Amino acid sequence: MKRAFIIISVVAIGFLFSSCGYNRMVEMDEAVSAQWGQVENVYQRRTDLIPNLVNTVKGYAQHEQETLTGVIEARSQATAVKIDPKNLTPESIQQFQQAQDGLSSALSRLMVVVERYPDLKANQNFMDLQAQLEGTENRITVERMKFNEATQQYNAYIRKFPALITAAIFGFDKKAYFEAQKGSEKAPEVKF
Repeated sequence: MKRAFIIISVVAIGFLFSSCGYNRMVEMDEAVSAQWGQVENVYQRRTDLIPNLVNTVKGYAQHEQETLTGVIEARSQATAVKIDPKNLTPESIQQFQQAQDGLSSALSRLMVVVERYPDLKANQNFMDLQAQLEGTENRITVERMKFNEATQQYNAYIRKFPALITAAIFGFDKKAYFEAQKGSEKAPEVKF
């Protein structure tokens, strides 16, 4: 009798957890983590391209050492910021984004330097690297968008009744989004 009660209790608890959204929350949480991995993957692709780009530019623009050093340092800072997918807080994502923005800024300065060297701009290795970098920047945008979509679905789900009760009991917290930089709503002023 006691054994039957235990078995029925276990089955009932399993049914309650599956119907109360726990399993769905786990799936969605894992989807957010997996999408975060994709975001990191495309950022890593960009950082992997940078040494080749710097070496190609270095051969043509040796007296631009300050710019090249800035790119290398920004790359180092960007790769130093690691985030655990289980701790996707607004602060951690902002820290990650600031490091990546520093790298983007350094790359922009490098591309300005490149404009002064027509032979470099015509170099096939450089053109290939530049095309790969542009493609990677597009991938970053796409993966960030997918991450925000997965995060939005997860956040909406854990806030709905009755899932919010299960989320509170088991510690499923709201995840942070990638957000645009402050001031990015204004177009940059270009002066010639």
